Amino acid sequence: MAASVLWRRGYVSCLPRGRRLYFTPRSKFHCSPSAHNGLLFSLNKRGILKDCFPENAAQDELPLLLQSGAQTVYCGFDPTADSLHVGNLLAIIGLLHFRSAGHHVLAVLGGATAQIGDPSGKTSERERLSEDAVHANTRGIRESIERIFTNHELLFHDSSVKMGTVTVLNNLSWYKNWNVVRFLSEAGRHFRMGTMLSRHSVRSRLKSADGMSLTEFTYQAFQAYDFYHLNQIYGCKIQLGGTDQSGNLMSGHEYIGKVSGEDVYGLTIPLVTSSVGDKLGKTAGNAVWLNRDKTSPFELYQFFLRQPDTSVEGYLKLFTFLPLMEVEKLMEQQRKDPGKRLAHKRLAAEVTKLVHGKEGLESAKRSTNALYNSSVQALEEMSDEELQELFREAPFHELLLEPGTTVIDACRRISAIPEGPRGYQMVSDGAVLINHKRIENPEQVLIPRIHILSNGLTLLRVGKKNYYIIRWLGL
Repeated sequence: MAASVLWRRGYVSCLPRGRRLYFTPRSKFHCSPSAHNGLLFSLNKRGILKDCFPENAAQDELPLLLQSGAQTVYCGFDPTADSLHVGNLLAIIGLLHFRSAGHHVLAVLGGATAQIGDPSGKTSERERLSEDAVHANTRGIRESIERIFTNHELLFHDSSVKMGTVTVLNNLSWYKNWNVVRFLSEAGRHFRMGTMLSRHSVRSRLKSADGMSLTEFTYQAFQAYDFYHLNQIYGCKIQLGGTDQSGNLMSGHEYIGKVSGEDVYGLTIPLVTSSVGDKLGKTAGNAVWLNRDKTSPFELYQFFLRQPDTSVEGYLKLFTFLPLMEVEKLMEQQRKDPGKRLAHKRLAAEVTKLVHGKEGLESAKRSTNALYNSSVQALEEMSDEELQELFREAPFHELLLEPGTTVIDACRRISAIPEGPRGYQMVSDGAVLINHKRIENPEQVLIPRIHILSNGLTLLRVGKKNYYIIRWLGL
């Protein structure tokens, strides 16, 4: 890991095809002329920033603060699952831009707040998570964040420019010794019921049939206190979050103003939604995950490769670090020759490299060649892990290669075809393919380098979708 990456750990006990992304590019940012060359203006042009709180801060206060020296920016991630997803990626990219500009960033894992549950954007209360589940999820989330920050520094950042530090924290570390009486006594007295009830996340839930629990209602108080704690300990003055976090950002701003009088700011990023307008997250069951064991590099690559033509320019600005002039040039090339899909391929490659590194991108390309270009060479270069990722539903078998093993023998040993004459006839009729080549002779003896790849694997397909992976022993 590069030496300038600083991982400060808080308290941690241990952390389908056809989907499309949409975002709202409109922004309320109107920077003053003096700020037009600053970081905020740049991020606004890319579409990464949407709103600022308080509203007048984007004019002069915040640009001047960022120009005055290195600042500290934070964004929170509740570990309600064991991986982040594409819906979280814009927030991470926002932090990466701040870090590249020399500012320090805090990624705060909500080991405490995940046990409460953020009601923002939810129509019903989250299912309660056990402490063990939260700890396990925290490990997975931490792995996502550390990997992406490391990939960015190694593969995307100009090494001649000094970066800010990145610190990963867990808010359980400052809540673990508190009790409810102390929290209400010290922090609760600074919150006003009228203001808390006026938040959109609260009003919408109170109107629902199930209403809202006291647990969820207090979430905004805990997130506000998080901001206060980070401001006091790390000098953090800027919080980054999705537009659905606006109410929580305001709560933090108001709480800090009452307790310490510090000037702090909130920045929101546009939410990424599905084609039907749902927030692209795990709640809707359509998540594309950032950890390899849940969404492979190939699946992530294909997800961005399949985005509609009308969206690719916006996503190049949002999800990559390509200069805007390079994006314009790439889109011009795409307009001249749409069939090459150069912009789509670059988008998919840049995101996959950021999330999974160079090896992950190479893996995605190997898998693409193996599946869509029927490349035997790509199959030979693939690892067991890559084959199982590519064919997630495919059974994986280890068989001893005995002399004279035939195609029909292999098919029957893994139960890929029915027993008896029917299975034999299926092979004769060409229903079986081995390493992308159709087989019509059931008695064909398996030949190394033809039916068995140099890596000792055989990819067998029966019909259109039934894949089987065989690793041969005794070669």
